Amino acid sequence: MNEPILVIEDDPSINSLLHEALTRAGYCPESAYSGSEAILLIPMKSWKCVILDLMLPGKTGEEVLAELRKGENMPVIVLSAKVDKESKLKLLSQGADDYMTKPFDLDELMARVAAQLRRFTVYTDNESAAILTYLDIHLNLETHEAAAGDCSIQLTQREFEILELLLRHPHKVYSRMNIYESIWNEAFCGDEKTINVHVSNLRAKLNAASSHKHIKTIWGVGFRLAE
Repeated sequence: MNEPILVIEDDPSINSLLHEALTRAGYCPESAYSGSEAILLIPMKSWKCVILDLMLPGKTGEEVLAELRKGENMPVIVLSAKVDKESKLKLLSQGADDYMTKPFDLDELMARVAAQLRRFTVYTDNESAAILTYLDIHLNLETHEAAAGDCSIQLTQREFEILELLLRHPHKVYSRMNIYESIWNEAFCGDEKTINVHVSNLRAKLNAASSHKHIKTIWGVGFRLAE
């Protein structure tokens, strides 16, 4: 293993508990006890996973998450005492990959870390691939060809770019803002209809070519590829 994992938690007892459990599991954890300390540590290593508490001194967990998502795609597991659905959906739309409420079960958290790391390995392998593949979808970035099942699909430029984004991170949920700012390279102004139309057209073409339902809508959050 030996994957470096950043633990951002201001409670010394919880931080120590996580550090010891991760070490026993074969990971290489490093601890931050404030948001400000975390900001300094983020660029120091190529972190494979981040465990992030929200209630932090210095910088808030939300501010740390925003910093992590500036060009980085490592999985982020949020720990919080907030249990309401709205808080969870907001964090997921802002770039968190998983969310656990306190008090949490340590064994479950360790299982989620392992699951996120397995997915991240797929993501990083896909980053340099000329042909992206997931289930029966194939996307050739060099020839600009797409296929699902045994059928070729004719995609517009925007549809191709959206599918490429989803394929690079097949288990990640993308909000409409995430998709717009990644593809259009400009600030999202709240025009969800544009994204909905492109995703709807892409979904229809994929569904027509294959019996598998490829794009899943996560209500209140965004879209991801179906498993």
